[in-house]
Amino acid sequence: MDYRQRTLVNEVGCTGIGLHTGKKVKINIKSAPCDTGIRFVRTDSDGHPMVEARFDNVFDTTLATSISSNGCKVATIEHLMAAFYGLGIDNAVVELDGPEVPIMDGSSAPFVFLLKSAGIKEQRNPKRFILIKKPFKVVDGSRSIHVYPTNELKITYMIDFKHPLLRNQEYELSFSGRDFVREISRARTFGFLRDVQTLKENGLAKGGSLDNAIVIDDFRIINDDGLRFKDEFVRHKILDFIGDLSIIGSPVIGHFVVKKSGHFLNQEMLKKLMKSRKHWKALTFETAEECSKNSVKIPAFGLLDPFAA
Repeated sequence: MDYRQRTLVNEVGCTGIGLHTGKKVKINIKSAPCDTGIRFVRTDSDGHPMVEARFDNVFDTTLATSISSNGCKVATIEHLMAAFYGLGIDNAVVELDGPEVPIMDGSSAPFVFLLKSAGIKEQRNPKRFILIKKPFKVVDGSRSIHVYPTNELKITYMIDFKHPLLRNQEYELSFSGRDFVREISRARTFGFLRDVQTLKENGLAKGGSLDNAIVIDDFRIINDDGLRFKDEFVRHKILDFIGDLSIIGSPVIGHFVVKKSGHFLNQEMLKKLMKSRKHWKALTFETAEECSKNSVKIPAFGLLDPFAA
């Protein structure tokens, strides 16, 4: 049972392009002690400032989730954070020599590959789980997030864009590390061709290309290789949601029913939910026996390095 905290066995890194800045960024991911959480360090800035990946450090949700603390800013963290969450990694230090996490291929799959290559090991301290106790909701016009008590993490997501390829897509994920890797991590970000020029004129999507996003014109997919899944769009929205959910800092046990949400509403939901203590409680399990006696289904993250110390 995956009730203990996790970190990496070895250091791992790569270089990529920031989606919005268009800048080349080197990323290096290191192991960290128990109860560290996920911390981002800007190695290109004086003093190497650090910002923790926490919901109260989110400062911008324009087409991505970005965090800031004490003048240290890091943008577009959600795809990497989803990979950490999907593999059950609680503690890591992410070093960047630029302002934005590289976009890679527009999904979490390259980060999953990196983290698995580094190896994943259990640590001594138990994870802290957030168990939903009472129904909770946030609504913004036609967009909404409802959260219900249940004994596992489940996400039901619905999208409905005014485009023939993106009408009424729905996907339900009963979370496990294996299903995240197979069914969600490879789903890429997407955008509309008609919006590209406007985004670039506003200083966004400078690094966007067909190599790191699905691009859609009025009728079809522009990418030569097409889609990885027929419903890749809604799967990517679940990926983004998991990345946003991860910055609570604890795995959540509840059923999220999400309709047409985005980074802004995701973060509004997290802030309001975490402030309302009557809707949730924290759980930890000190032993496997204690865990097995509880009716809660702990997420199966899997993929531990068998040779880790």
